[in-house]
Amino acid sequence: MKDIGITIYGSEQDEADVFQEISSRFGVTPTIVSSPISETNVMLAPKNKCISVGHKSEIHKSILIALKESGVKYISTRSIGYNHIDMKAAEKMGIAVENVTYSPDSVADYTLMLILMAIRHTKSTLCSMEKHDFRLNSVRGKVLRDLTVGVLGTGHIGKAVIERLQGFGGHVLAYGNNKEATANYVSFNELLQKSDILTIHVPLSDDTYHMIGHEQIKAMKQGAFLINTARGGLIDTEVLVKALEDGKLGGAALDVLEGEEGLFYFDCTQKPINNQFLLKLQRMPNVTITPHTAYYSEKTLRDTVEKTVKNCLEFERRETHE
Repeated sequence: MKDIGITIYGSEQDEADVFQEISSRFGVTPTIVSSPISETNVMLAPKNKCISVGHKSEIHKSILIALKESGVKYISTRSIGYNHIDMKAAEKMGIAVENVTYSPDSVADYTLMLILMAIRHTKSTLCSMEKHDFRLNSVRGKVLRDLTVGVLGTGHIGKAVIERLQGFGGHVLAYGNNKEATANYVSFNELLQKSDILTIHVPLSDDTYHMIGHEQIKAMKQGAFLINTARGGLIDTEVLVKALEDGKLGGAALDVLEGEEGLFYFDCTQKPINNQFLLKLQRMPNVTITPHTAYYSEKTLRDTVEKTVKNCLEFERRETHE
């Protein structure tokens, strides 16, 4: 096979190092671009049919037009979700788009960590420690074994979360199209009504946007906890804030947030934050927020890079044999 090149956009140095290592193993020449893809840097992929982008890059129609004019035929996104790419426009232009799947372990582990942090009120404890206030928290923690955990979405990650929960004992309920997990599957409404903790593991789409809104939170148990390591747009944040302020929900642990774009992954220490929901949630003692980092582990990084390279090679093979 002829020499194959891949242009990788939006790559941090640690990711770039792994791309250099793994690409050489497969005989691929990588062109590393540290900045996210834009109309101004599309020309950096003039001879490469394949490019790779991260989930931080918004791929609009105008960028797709520029890519097509540059001869790009294939986009590999280093993410499970596609919601940052205009898929309809890509299809019309004949540009193939493919995601990468990686081990669910990183996100599943992180989800369990957030669940435990939420029910043990870890945020308020750590804040008190930082102020040298060593008194016991006035709100006692809960024991996971005594609680019912509802898992919304039982794909690879949801299934891995269920496997971990079973080690703690307790009762696990599940709702999802994939019913391969060892759990008690119930209807969506029953999941909401019976769960002390609801953890979300579904992709974001037009059908799932704001799937946790006013009616859904109203149906949840008084004092329930909400965990989200999937996508921010799955929850109506305005409704969530009100439910936390009113005491309907006992707490939340969020690795993703609606409107996180332009904030998460950037150093905002010297500039104002305009996302009022983020500011409100950060001030709440029963809410933990992390900047979309559940997936971020050494294992996931290597999985993602290797599968990106393999995806591009497979596309080139298909092109050659057509």
